[in-house]
Amino acid sequence: QVRLVESGGGLVQAGGSLRLSCSASGLTFAAYAMGWFRQAPGKEREFIASISGGGGSTYYADSVKGRFTISRDNVKNTVYLQMNSLKLEDTAVYYCASRGSPVIATTIAGFRSWGQGTQVTVSS
Repeated sequence: QVRLVESGGGLVQAGGSLRLSCSASGLTFAAYAMGWFRQAPGKEREFIASISGGGGSTYYADSVKGRFTISRDNVKNTVYLQMNSLKLEDTAVYYCASRGSPVIATTIAGFRSWGQGTQVTVSS
């Protein structure tokens, strides 16, 4: 059974940084692409970033490109999301997700398993 556990969320001022982590178990981690999504109150869940199983390919939503960086450690079975230059509109619950394939994807339907989420709140 796949289990994904996010951590690292919290309250940060606009312009600040946070690093989210997602620890995975129950899967051959390096065989699966991973992704980060977020959902703000009253809005649909949206794609943020994805990374291939080997870590060589990444893809970002335009809204975070140049500010967020996705990475992974296939020894520690962990995927990270480094978030810099945070804005008020980055406030949301952030979820990590795993695919059934090493190839990156950008849609909710492309991911099989999900974590419980971690809250990120950006204040002015």
